[in-house]
Amino acid sequence: MDQAISSVVRKLQMVNTSDHNSVVSINIFVALLCASIVIGHLLEESRWMNESITALLIGVCAGVIILLTTGGKSSHLFVFSEDLFFIYVLPPIIFNAGFQVKKKQFFRNFITIMLFGAIGTLVSCTIISLGVIQFFKKLDIGTLDIGDYLAIGAIFAATDSVCTLQVLNQDDTPLLYSLVFGEGVVNDATSVVLFNAIQSFDLTHINTRSAFQFIGNFLYLFFTSTLLGVIGGLLSAYVIKKLYFGRHSTDREVAIMVLMAYLSYMLAELFYLSGILTVFFCGIVMSHYTWHNVTESSRVTTKHTFATLSFVAEIFIFLYVGMDALDIEKWRFVKGSPGTSVAASAMLMGLIMAGRAAFVFPLSFLTNLAKKSPTEKISIKQQVIIWWAGLMRGAVSMALAYNQFTRSGHTQLRENAIMITSTITVVLFSTVVFGLMTKPLIRLLLPHPKHTTNHILSDPSTPKSLSQPLLEEGQQDSYADLVGPTVPRPGSLRALLTTPTHTVHYYWRKFDDAFMRPVFGGRGFAPFVPGSPTERSVRGGQ
Repeated sequence: MDQAISSVVRKLQMVNTSDHNSVVSINIFVALLCASIVIGHLLEESRWMNESITALLIGVCAGVIILLTTGGKSSHLFVFSEDLFFIYVLPPIIFNAGFQVKKKQFFRNFITIMLFGAIGTLVSCTIISLGVIQFFKKLDIGTLDIGDYLAIGAIFAATDSVCTLQVLNQDDTPLLYSLVFGEGVVNDATSVVLFNAIQSFDLTHINTRSAFQFIGNFLYLFFTSTLLGVIGGLLSAYVIKKLYFGRHSTDREVAIMVLMAYLSYMLAELFYLSGILTVFFCGIVMSHYTWHNVTESSRVTTKHTFATLSFVAEIFIFLYVGMDALDIEKWRFVKGSPGTSVAASAMLMGLIMAGRAAFVFPLSFLTNLAKKSPTEKISIKQQVIIWWAGLMRGAVSMALAYNQFTRSGHTQLRENAIMITSTITVVLFSTVVFGLMTKPLIRLLLPHPKHTTNHILSDPSTPKSLSQPLLEEGQQDSYADLVGPTVPRPGSLRALLTTPTHTVHYYWRKFDDAFMRPVFGGRGFAPFVPGSPTERSVRGGQ
């Protein structure tokens, strides 16, 4: 009896010790998050630094300190988990990207964005995969199969354009910002869909039929994920418009928006679809319909809630990647052959640059052929910036590499450890070196526009900055706002072929005003409820 009691006491003490260690780790990590935000703010006007690089370097420094204090046993406070990344950290970033996107610019350049984000990612993945198949065998890395090589292509095709977007301002360079931003989101989604398709596909018997099945599976994931996001956004708009929670509590409105956005992402994961695409288009639909159905105070609250969650998640990712860069478990496997890891990293970096150039410049040339207005064409300087923006690799590459080459964050195989350390090296090098050179490069190529770090959008159809009234007269988008007064009403197939985005937009606006907004709400169709913004705007106009 006494032995049983003492055994229970020992177990409780171990649990208490474990809980205490977790609390200590969380405290330290939150303190580092605060330090990253404060130091990033102080360095905001720096010519070289930005918040992403600041958080990454703070993470590396913290990792060194932890490594020294633990006697070389560990360099991080938490074990990296791709589940943590994909389920909790990534959704607010992607959703806020869709929620705050300038829809006019995004859909005006939709064809170009899809070319860069989808076709470009496939080209980059192909070049990287062929390159590693050709060169990795000469490095004696280990036994990697065809699935590993294709997965490496998908892993390093995933870009991270955060550093560039922190420098660009979409009001000064709307075309460039729209292309870099849109391509970044579509690229991440395409890379993850491609990675999942590679993992779930039998690559031992490759023939023409299996290739078409692979392409069909990829397209199925792409379009069904998008459709699920649209449905989720429309459902939230319909529920809030019909029930109008703001009559009783604005907290319920905000809660419904946040939870339904997250639900759309988790449903996509449940059905093995792309949560990135789903939550991105859910954010676009919510900003177009749902956001206009809530009270004015809820609009302000949701705008800042989503932006803050996204901001903290981004800092969290870069901070953790910096700490995980010194993971002693992986580096111990490659200490006997450091040259192999360095050579693999250098080769991957070269393939990334080649794969990026292989589609940016040719696709830009083809896109320019289809555009008549010089202002809509992508100049060679802008092409260089687009190419540069996609050279950096970040948390998506890290998460996919851990998914492919580790089990619960750990590995005992030399070749897997080399791939993890190579991924860490590429992420650190590309983010720090290329990131530090981003501001000077953009100021050299685009010297005139003002460079700020304010990401609050001024598109009237999206959540607005507090510096502007949330409800202004004349906010309603018009066809002339998008295409200018000189573009005639499209009335033929020729118009569709010569100006497809303008023509599609014209008919979409007619369909939206006639059918969609009366059902799902939106600007100009908000429910008339006593005490609502609609009633106040009506009274103000009388």
